[in-house]
Amino acid sequence: MPNYRRLYIPGSTVFLTWVTHQRAPLFRHADNVAHLRQAVSKIKAEDPFDTVAAVVLPDHIHFVWTLPDGDRNYSKRVGRIKVLFTQSFRGRNAQPSDVNKSRRKHRESNVWQRRFWERTVRTEEGLARCLDYIHYNPVKHGRVSCPHQWPYSSFQKWVDSGHYQSDWACRCPR
Repeated sequence: MPNYRRLYIPGSTVFLTWVTHQRAPLFRHADNVAHLRQAVSKIKAEDPFDTVAAVVLPDHIHFVWTLPDGDRNYSKRVGRIKVLFTQSFRGRNAQPSDVNKSRRKHRESNVWQRRFWERTVRTEEGLARCLDYIHYNPVKHGRVSCPHQWPYSSFQKWVDSGHYQSDWACRCPR
């Protein structure tokens, strides 16, 4: 069995990727995105963190979070958000009958993949690469032709702050 180790640095900035179970396109529905936002907001109120950047695609999510000084527990926040979203999702949808024995043993549903991926962001250049990756991701996956067209992204926030031009990576005639 693999031994997964995560790097926990107090006050760090982390790049996170979460994927839905079997890449189900749960977030193609705006109401599911709204429930995810509610879950994130609730956990932020309980355990503050800064959402530096985010993109929600139909079957996966990318975040860049910065934790408060002295706090290093992003895993707890990820787990709580996943639980809150799953409870909300299950409350609005029929219960699945195809949760396998292993997932039931670990008290998992078939909403999320078992794990999530993280990488500590250590430099400004590293942060810039993460921002570019996040904001270009809807284009990469063929969802839109330009980053500004994707509604579930922090791209406009970064345009407003002057980090990007509004036509960054744009291919549409505006």
